[in-house]
Amino acid sequence: MHILITSGGTSEAIDSVRSITNHSTGSLGKVLAETALAKGHHVTLITTPTALKPAPHPNLRISLIRNVEELLAQMKQEVPQHQVLIHAMAVSDYTPVYMTGLDEAAKSRDLTTFLHQENQETKISSKDDYQVLFLKKTPKIISLVKEWNPAIQLIGFKLLVAVPTEELIQVARESLLKNRASMIVANDLRQIQNGQHQAYLVTNDQVLQASTKSEIAEMVLDSIE
Repeated sequence: MHILITSGGTSEAIDSVRSITNHSTGSLGKVLAETALAKGHHVTLITTPTALKPAPHPNLRISLIRNVEELLAQMKQEVPQHQVLIHAMAVSDYTPVYMTGLDEAAKSRDLTTFLHQENQETKISSKDDYQVLFLKKTPKIISLVKEWNPAIQLIGFKLLVAVPTEELIQVARESLLKNRASMIVANDLRQIQNGQHQAYLVTNDQVLQASTKSEIAEMVLDSIE
């Protein structure tokens, strides 16, 4: 089976030296890829330069991206060629548009004018005590997957922080239906620490529970097979 896996965390540039990113290390994606390879599957791993990666393998192809724009282009190309997508990457919800000093922003009668500008400096000046950063929403890539390949098995991931288990599972169910996924792996950041990774694997008819990354990978691959 040809399996596409995404892992790591995207990084959205503010200027040439600053960016907005997240804390994802790609460790779960690495375990998912290793588990799939061990079961004899062909794996394409879309990940980031700093993410953890499996050792080279004859059935493994790695594609590196940095931001949502590059991820979107790569996935649009890869999704139609695969039978399964395990979308474990932490994708930025917003990307920078323009950054300016607070005084300059305060003088503007219409802040929306900043949304149509671009920072011309290679490195934005640090002379101001306060800066205002304008962001715009990035495309929700998981919602586009079935447009590119209606037949693909889609495994999505949902990460929340400090919510009741019932809410976590409910949000996963909503994502399952909205994105026409086969499974959503629901996580609470508080339960990912010290080698443990508590997760709920939500499908249309059941909720399974795992407590380590290895267990998550085995259960995801079992559901696919």
